[in-house]
Amino acid sequence: MISSESWHTRLTRDKSNTLLLIGAALLVLLPQMGHLPLWVSLVCAATLLWRTVLTLRGKRLPPSIILLPAACLAMAGILREYHTILGRDAGVAMLAMLVAFKMLEMHAKRDLFVVVFLCFFIMLTNFLYSQSIGTGAMMFLSLIVLVTAQLTFQFTGQVPPLRRRLLLGSIIVGCAVPLAVVLFVVFPRVTGPLWGMPGDAGAGRTGLSDQMAPGNMASLAQNDDPAFRVHFLDPMPAQEQLYWRAVVLSDFDGRTWTRGRRTRLTRAAVTLHGPPIRHQITLEAASARWLFALDLPARMPQLPGHQIGVTREFEIATDRPLAQRVRYDAVSYPSYELEAEPELDDAFRWVQLPVNTNPRARAWGAELAQIADPQQRIAAVLRRFHRESFVYTLEPPLLPGNDTIDDFLYGTRAGFCEHYAGAFVFLMRASGLPARVVTGYQGGELNPVDGFVTVRQSDAHAWAEVWVRNRGWIRVDPTAAVAPERVRRGLASAITPPAPFGIPGLQTLVELRNSNALFSSLRFHLSAINNSWNQWVLNYTPERQRGVMETLTDMFGNLRTLLGILAIAILAAIGRKVRQRTRGDPIDVLYSALCRQLGKRGLVRAPDEGPTAFAARVRAAPLEGRDAILRFLALYSDYKYAAHAATPDLPATLKTLLNESR
Repeated sequence: MISSESWHTRLTRDKSNTLLLIGAALLVLLPQMGHLPLWVSLVCAATLLWRTVLTLRGKRLPPSIILLPAACLAMAGILREYHTILGRDAGVAMLAMLVAFKMLEMHAKRDLFVVVFLCFFIMLTNFLYSQSIGTGAMMFLSLIVLVTAQLTFQFTGQVPPLRRRLLLGSIIVGCAVPLAVVLFVVFPRVTGPLWGMPGDAGAGRTGLSDQMAPGNMASLAQNDDPAFRVHFLDPMPAQEQLYWRAVVLSDFDGRTWTRGRRTRLTRAAVTLHGPPIRHQITLEAASARWLFALDLPARMPQLPGHQIGVTREFEIATDRPLAQRVRYDAVSYPSYELEAEPELDDAFRWVQLPVNTNPRARAWGAELAQIADPQQRIAAVLRRFHRESFVYTLEPPLLPGNDTIDDFLYGTRAGFCEHYAGAFVFLMRASGLPARVVTGYQGGELNPVDGFVTVRQSDAHAWAEVWVRNRGWIRVDPTAAVAPERVRRGLASAITPPAPFGIPGLQTLVELRNSNALFSSLRFHLSAINNSWNQWVLNYTPERQRGVMETLTDMFGNLRTLLGILAIAILAAIGRKVRQRTRGDPIDVLYSALCRQLGKRGLVRAPDEGPTAFAARVRAAPLEGRDAILRFLALYSDYKYAAHAATPDLPATLKTLLNESR
C-alpha cells in the first residue's frame, strides 16, 4: 500500500495545485447541490471528476471544439429549465456550470485565479438561500481553503507542505475577522439588501395561505420549520390562549374557503379587557404578507420600509411579501369584545352558503335554528363532536365530491383542524348565526434556555368565530372538542405523527429521541444559539445600529474617543509584536533574516532543516553572494552546535555577511 506521504511525493507541483483547486471548488459547490436541478449537479460533478482523472493521469485537456458545444448545450439546458438566465436560481446554476467547464480550460496561471474568484462569488451566493450559523461555518471553511489555494499559486520557489499552507490561510482569514466585525458594526446599514432581489428570491418558502381547503393545514402541519419566534415582555399567557391571528375567511364555494372582499379598519369597534400582553415577534421570511400577533392585536406593528394595513377583521398585512426575516413589537389583549353591538353591519355576508350543496348539514343547521340561545347552539355542535366517533388525524381521507361537509360529518368523520372549523362555520351559518373561519397558529414551544417561544409551521391551525348579539365575535375552537390536548399541549400530544419514510421502527426512535432529557436540552441550547444569531446578526437593522452607536457614544464620550482607543490598541499590539521579536537572541534574529531573504529568492528552508543541510543546498544553487551566505551559515552552525561562546564581534560580522549576500 502506498502511504499518503509517498503518494504526495509522486505528484508534481502543478498536479497538487490543480487537485487543491478542484477540492476547493467542490467544497464551494456542495452546499449549492440542494438548490440546483439534479442534472446540473450531475454535470458539475462529472466535469470535476473528469478534470481530476485528467490531472492524475497527466492527460491533455479537451480541445475547444468539444468544450464550446458542451458549454452551449449546458447553458441552453439552464435556459429551458428556468425560462431565463436572470434571477437567483438561474444565475447560480450558470455560475456553477461556468466554474465546472472553466476547470477543463485552465492553460495559464490567470485561469487559476479566474476559477478562484468565481468560487469566491459562488460562495457568497449561498447566503441568498440560507443565512444560518451552519451556512456561515461552511462558508468560513470554504474561505480558508480558497485563500490557501490562492496562496499556493503565489509561491515561486519551493511550496510549503499543505498543512502549513492551510495554517497560513487560516491565519490570514483570522486576521481579517476583527476588521470584518468592526465594519459590520459601524458600516452604515440600509433597509433591505444592497441590490434588488429578483422575483424568485422568496421561492421555496412555505407558509400559511389565504385560502383553506380540506388537507391544506394537514400538509403544512408536517413541516417543523419555524414560522416565527416570540419574546414576551409581560407574563406569558397559558398555552390554550396562544392563538396567533392571521387570516379571516368569509367565502365558501362548497370546497374552499377564501377571504372575499376587505375594508380597512377605520373605527375600532372593540372593547379591550384585562392587562395588555407586550411581545416581540421575529418572523421568518415567507412568500405571504401576513404579520402575526397574539389574538387580539391592539396596536399596528411598525416595519421600516413597509406599509402596513389592518383590516376590519383585524388582519395585519404588509404591502409586499417579506423576503427576509423581520422583527416587530406587538401589543395584544387576550380578553376582548369585538363588534359587540345589537346589530351586525353586513351580516348577510357572514351567513352566505353555496346553494344546492351539503343537504344533510343544512338540515342539521335547521334543527339547530330551533334553539333560541346562540350559546346553546354552539354547545350542541361541540357536544356532538366530542361524544360521537369523530377522529382528529393528520392523514384524513380524501373528500372528492361536491358535498365535502356532508361527506365529513356523515361519512369519514376523520379530519384535521380545517375540517372541523369549516364544518362548524357551515353549521352555524345554516342555523342563521354569522360565522367565519380564522386561520393562523396555535400554541408554541417555550425554550427554557433563552425564554423565547418558537411557533412552527406544524402549529398552523384553523378555528371559528361566531357573532352573538351584544357579545360580538367570540372565538370557538371545534378542534378542542375532539382533541383537547391539541390546544393545551400542542399537536404532538394530540396526534402520533406518521413514521418517517413509512418505516414504523423509525417512529419509535423518534419518540425515544424526543423523550430523552439530554437530547431535549441539546436541542434547546442549539435553538437558543440559532435564535441569538438571528437576533443579533441577521436582525442588525439600521435602528439597532443607531442604538449600538448611541450606547458606544455614551460609554466613550464620542466616536472620536472610540476610534482613538482602537488606534491605541492596534499600536500597542504592534509594539508588543516588535518587542517580542527584538527580545530574542540577536544572532538568531540575523539567521531568520537570512532565511527570509533566501526564501524570497526561491530557496525556502524546510522547517526541519538545520544550517549545515541548508548550506549544502545553497552550495548547489546558482545564487549571487553565495560565498557570503556559506560563510554566514558556517559561523552560525559553529555558534549553535560547536559549544563556542560568541565573540563580541560575531553579530557585526554576521550582519556584514548578510548585507553582502543580498
